[in-house]
Amino acid sequence: MIVQNRPLPTSRLQEIVMNWKNTTDRYGSLSIGMHWLMLLLLVAVYACIELRGFYPRGSDLREGLKTWHFMLGLGVFVLVFARLAIRFAAGATPPIRPAPPVWQERLAGLMHLALYAFLIAMPLLGWLTLSAAGKPIPFFGLQLPALVGADKALADSLKEIHETIGTVGYYLVGLHAAAALLHHYGMRDNTLRRMLPG
Repeated sequence: MIVQNRPLPTSRLQEIVMNWKNTTDRYGSLSIGMHWLMLLLLVAVYACIELRGFYPRGSDLREGLKTWHFMLGLGVFVLVFARLAIRFAAGATPPIRPAPPVWQERLAGLMHLALYAFLIAMPLLGWLTLSAAGKPIPFFGLQLPALVGADKALADSLKEIHETIGTVGYYLVGLHAAAALLHHYGMRDNTLRRMLPG
């Protein structure tokens, strides 16, 4: 009787850990996971601040949604640096096939820079706004330190900038998604497939 040595089946977690680096065809599992986690967090951040308008000022639900907006936004701030670290550690970006024109690659690079700037600037502006308003900065059971002293005029200015960039964020995320769908359905390249899980 011949006994063949068969490799043990790997679990899904082992597979994810083993495939965390980018390949020539697709992004690694950590890059993919972080991309979609950041999207979910952004949706939650925007949902919290938009939904609070349906509840009266001072109500527990409205205050709760604002608190979640702050905490999830600061979560984005933490994760964007983890995402950048993964981006540099995971290896070269998988190429788009068929290759797009150079101007499209440059435009995509500018869009990615704008998105990263947005993901860093927005939570930082929120933190500064709360600091200048003299309000506590909650972060999942912790109270973060104020970045600046209380200053109502500064708080009002920072809040206005934060809200303006927040509106710009809708367009940035929307354009990013529209470009991915255009590449997938219009140009029929692998832009979107490189970032899909599974």
